[in-house]
Amino acid sequence: MTSAPSDVLPSPAGSDSRTTPPATGGGLSGAMASEWTKVWSVRSTWWSLLAGLLLMAAAAAQLGIYTVDTNTNTDPTDDKGVVAASLIAIQGIDLSQFAVIALAMLAITAEYSTGTMRATLQWVPRRSRMLLAKTVVVAAVTCAAGLVMGVAGTAAGAAILGHWGSFSVTGAAGDVLAIGVYLALICVFTLGAGTLLRSAVGTLTGVFLLLTIIPATLDASDIVFFERISYALPGVAGAHFLRGATSPYPPFAGLLILALWAVAAVTAGYAVLRRRDA
Repeated sequence: MTSAPSDVLPSPAGSDSRTTPPATGGGLSGAMASEWTKVWSVRSTWWSLLAGLLLMAAAAAQLGIYTVDTNTNTDPTDDKGVVAASLIAIQGIDLSQFAVIALAMLAITAEYSTGTMRATLQWVPRRSRMLLAKTVVVAAVTCAAGLVMGVAGTAAGAAILGHWGSFSVTGAAGDVLAIGVYLALICVFTLGAGTLLRSAVGTLTGVFLLLTIIPATLDASDIVFFERISYALPGVAGAHFLRGATSPYPPFAGLLILALWAVAAVTAGYAVLRRRDA
């Protein structure tokens, strides 16, 4: 007796008839994992972090020497007195931050200069997701870098200051954390500027001007209107936050202004990213 024909075709030799498991690793977590891998797979990241650490140590040592010299010279009018070691690290971030800013800048501008942005958007076609993943990874890496640099600067400052330095675990921890938060926000701002400008030279020039040259120029004008404008710039707001200054606004206001600059830069960068080809 002949059996009825089967509706199920035989599987090819060597094939697996089991159901293929669903693909994993996509979404925001997959995009973040990709960006994390890219950040740590290039030499520029390691060089930037090493340069930042060395610059912080050198700046803290120099500031410590300057403090000791002013306290021990024959002119009592320039004495600094006993200085918190973590304050030396906060002052040292003014110079050392630019090494880490370069890391944030290259996280986006290097992809435009090499053309790899096309591959990035091919794998993560949702541009908002790609930029958010970059933002989270850059913020995490640079915040951690700021914490390490803050510890290194505090240690170098304490070693140089000797009895002219003071140290409090609570105070130092707060200052080191503030450095990490500040550096993360500045680097997110830089990432947004890099997305907007798509040029390493343009981004670095613009960030440098906003953080240093323009505030100093406005403040040196001795015109109240210009001085008030400088208070709203990211570098000045960040300095108020780091140093705990209460005038012309409290430290948390400086943090808020800096955060608004970071959000505005990323938003502007995303607006350009949506409208332009890679």
